[in-house]
Amino acid sequence: MPNRLALADPRLPALLLALASAGILGAALVFQYGFGYQPCILCIWQRWPYVAVLAFSIVTLLFPRWRGVGDALLVASGFALLANAGIAAYHVGVEQQWWAGTSGCGAPAVAATIEELRARILAAPVVRCDEVQWSLFGVSMAGYNVVLSLGMAAFAFASARVAYTRNPAVGLP
Repeated sequence: MPNRLALADPRLPALLLALASAGILGAALVFQYGFGYQPCILCIWQRWPYVAVLAFSIVTLLFPRWRGVGDALLVASGFALLANAGIAAYHVGVEQQWWAGTSGCGAPAVAATIEELRARILAAPVVRCDEVQWSLFGVSMAGYNVVLSLGMAAFAFASARVAYTRNPAVGLP
């Protein structure tokens, strides 16, 4: 873990969380648009907490003089990442057939007529949540996301604690 004094200012952990979130989102987009791996609905849901962490980090970086706000936003980032770990763990369970996926996992939206349903089915690519599209060493992207989200959440909570309990005599803004 970086120097405790460096973590006393919430801007450094916020920057590290922002860079990690941007990297993970970038990797997801490269897999989608560069390699043609279409995401399922659970994959899309797993992106939103990273967007939230980016937003929290940007606010922390833009307003360093708001005492306590950066600490609180690190905690909020930790909770967003824990939620993401939960979504990713649920996705892993769907992939392993431990439980059923959501109604949006590979199912087209409800249609009013048979013709409308047929048109939606033919027009939309079906991406099933229970099929692993890519894995490395037997672990799917959702599995890696569980590990990354939990690690980042632990870092966010630990950084928030250090920042919250910082010594005001240090002279940090």
